[in-house]
Amino acid sequence: MEKIFKDLNKNQIEAVKAREGPVLIIAGPGSGKTATLTRKVAYMISSGIKPENILAVTFTNKAAQEMKERIEKFIGIKNRYAQPLIGTFHSICAKILRNEARVLGFTKNFTIYDKEDQLSLAKKVMEDLGFSSRNFNPYSILNKISKLKSELVYPEDRKEPRNYYEKVVSQIYSAYQKELQKANAVDFDDLIILTVKLFEENPQILEKYQNQFKYILVDEYQDVDTGQYTLTKLLAGQNKNLFVIGDTDQSIYQFRNADFRNMLNFEKDFPEAKIIRLEQNYRSTKAILAAGQGLIKNNVYRHEKELWTENTEGEKISISQLEDEKEEAQFVIEKMKELTKKGYKLNDLVILYRTHAQSRPLEEEFLTQGFPYKIIGALKFYERKEIKDIIAYLRILANPNDFVSLQRIYNVPTRGVGKAAFVRLTDFARKNNFNLFDTLLKAKDIENIQAKPKFALYAFGKTLEKISQKIKEYELTKLIKFIVNEIGYKDYLDVATEEGYMRWENIKELFTVARKYDKEVPIGKANRVPIQSEQSSATELRILDKIGRSSIPQSGIGTMTKFLEEVALIQETDPIRAKTSNGASKIEIDENKIQLMTLHSAKGLEFPVVFLVGMEEGLLPHSKSLDNPIELEEERRLCYVGITRAKRRVFITFARSRTIFGTTSGGLSSRFLEEIPKEVIEFNSDSRFFKDDKIINYT
Repeated sequence: MEKIFKDLNKNQIEAVKAREGPVLIIAGPGSGKTATLTRKVAYMISSGIKPENILAVTFTNKAAQEMKERIEKFIGIKNRYAQPLIGTFHSICAKILRNEARVLGFTKNFTIYDKEDQLSLAKKVMEDLGFSSRNFNPYSILNKISKLKSELVYPEDRKEPRNYYEKVVSQIYSAYQKELQKANAVDFDDLIILTVKLFEENPQILEKYQNQFKYILVDEYQDVDTGQYTLTKLLAGQNKNLFVIGDTDQSIYQFRNADFRNMLNFEKDFPEAKIIRLEQNYRSTKAILAAGQGLIKNNVYRHEKELWTENTEGEKISISQLEDEKEEAQFVIEKMKELTKKGYKLNDLVILYRTHAQSRPLEEEFLTQGFPYKIIGALKFYERKEIKDIIAYLRILANPNDFVSLQRIYNVPTRGVGKAAFVRLTDFARKNNFNLFDTLLKAKDIENIQAKPKFALYAFGKTLEKISQKIKEYELTKLIKFIVNEIGYKDYLDVATEEGYMRWENIKELFTVARKYDKEVPIGKANRVPIQSEQSSATELRILDKIGRSSIPQSGIGTMTKFLEEVALIQETDPIRAKTSNGASKIEIDENKIQLMTLHSAKGLEFPVVFLVGMEEGLLPHSKSLDNPIELEEERRLCYVGITRAKRRVFITFARSRTIFGTTSGGLSSRFLEEIPKEVIEFNSDSRFFKDDKIINYT
């Protein structure tokens, strides 16, 4: 128990010991939020609370995994069935839905569609309804549907449309959900809204999970949307042992439907709530902290707090105005050269900007001068075409009704099957109530398909049948290798070319990923979701395993389903991937390269030195926020997050003129610069745009 409280301050200890009832922790940047949350879980278990009665919710899989590892170090967890459930809202809901799928009209092997899958389905639905993609942007339609789902609006709940566009969205939304149901599939947003629906319509099921999860902890509470907020309240409704931690000053994901007001309203929802503030900062210097505080206090909608630190005063915030974006890039590089001479490594340095478009002049200058760099936020591993192709093969094996996956691979590798033949195949399946897998084996019986694509589809079905037979005997890695060899995917990639070789390297990396499932997940056991009631005995768990195995015809499908679920639930930050200066896209870990990323990507990270570039009106704050006080406050929070990523130094730059998005305009310094206390600012002595320590905006 003693090691749990080691190195914690008074307020952190109070938070860790706060056991019963609702608790709100207001935790500023660098205040040891993760350590507090982790040790609280360890303390609860050490105090006699059953681990299986604890639910801890994080916003990334990476954070969940780190929390699990830290807890194990403190207390050790020997029984794999008796441990707290730690995960994201989406992963936890996926587990619940797999347990209760039949109540909502799904089977437990339902597919989780990612954004590309959703887009493919949306386009099909729009085509079926006669809506042209030229007139209605599928991306925009999906964003509207996502927002409706985050607000818990079901198709049947939609109010009378106010205009033609809303009418179109309503029609597409309704048809889109029907197609998902037919395909035994859900999208990312469904994981939340369907779980809420499950609980609201089935009180006995809700009570079961309330009895199991007697203690609920939620990290980054400022980022929950309406659906996540409602889900949390439902689960905590009986015991009210709800522990949330967050910071309204760091709420920057409104575009993902996050609503910081949910955190502001916590005391209204739970009048008896205990409020604890974590105000000691362990990350930054006094100067950096003062700069952030001076900025963020101008927001109205926030929790008041006064951050402080025992760290040194540190160097002042450097502010420089340059002639244009090229001079800005040159200035940044010169400063970085100076810093490396003082002992900083390149990966100690990060450049933050409001939008990815700002990276272009920086990249050009880095390439010219031979500086190694990486851009955070490039195409992630599981989003690459070759990986999605093989994943689609696995998904159609796990879920024979998965239309989107079959649509992706029916002609991959090329089989001479056109779109018309595929449409007729799927029409035949619907009319005869066949699943898509079986329909391929009946392709020779479909009259309105020409001979060549007909036999190609039949051969494709026989290939899938042959692969499916191997599920019973092959581990996941061996199964994937068998698929790749059986369909001739290596030849399809044309590894003699540079692009083809790089894609093949990614396939080999997929083999590496799959190996952990060979060893960690017993065949036939992974299908069982690790959620059990308080009374579950070892005997009952064995029975559950037996039931689970007997309900699945192929013994290996549980492992495959677990793999597919985890792939689908991987979030943007899990892990950080990057585009490097040589154009390659790969996993980046601790490489000695300068890092570039948007301010949104920087959330949750820290660096010794931060360069915040493009501090101009129209960029930060963004032009779309200038006439909206609520959005302007979010832009200020975004700037605050950027400044408080720094441990030792902050350099801020803005330009007299900037060419971006194809337009050159005169730059006005960001209003946020005027909100930083002057006593912690150091104007660059070489700048021609300062007078009497005041910023001059030239027009």
